[in-house]
Amino acid sequence: MARRNAAEVMAGLLVLIVAGGFLAYALATSGAASVPGYRLSAEFDHIDGLTAGSDVRMAGVKVGSVVDTSIDPKTYLAVVDFTVQKDIQLPKDSSASIASQSLLGGKYLSLVPGGSETMIPAGGRVTITQGSVSLEDLLGKFIFSVTDLVSSLQKTGQKSAAPGPGSGP
Repeated sequence: MARRNAAEVMAGLLVLIVAGGFLAYALATSGAASVPGYRLSAEFDHIDGLTAGSDVRMAGVKVGSVVDTSIDPKTYLAVVDFTVQKDIQLPKDSSASIASQSLLGGKYLSLVPGGSETMIPAGGRVTITQGSVSLEDLLGKFIFSVTDLVSSLQKTGQKSAAPGPGSGP
């Protein structure tokens, strides 16, 4: 009986070691690890789906990671702290926006460099921002606009189908 328990414990340990190896491999190859670099921040009106650990991308290439998200208690704006690779310097007039990886979700911070000669220092702030676009809001607006269009077409059709004054048998 003791041999059976020892064998079960050893098998369990082996399974845990293999699972840990797979986890380490997945983290190492997925690009989910944070990118070392200097820290910046930006304020947004909404950051739906952006979390710590999300990618920071420039021209589609990962150049950093989101470190933290919080709310500014004075302005009620979302504050995003993120890192950017040390070899990439952002001009003062650069912009940041929240973008979707796909229709199914997954958000990242997209950076677009500006043309200014002055660079944002480490610990600085990107001031030109655009918050995330909610797919639900867009679908709602589309549905309401189609409904309004259909109802206006129906009203127009009823007016043209109604007999005019002086017409009749």
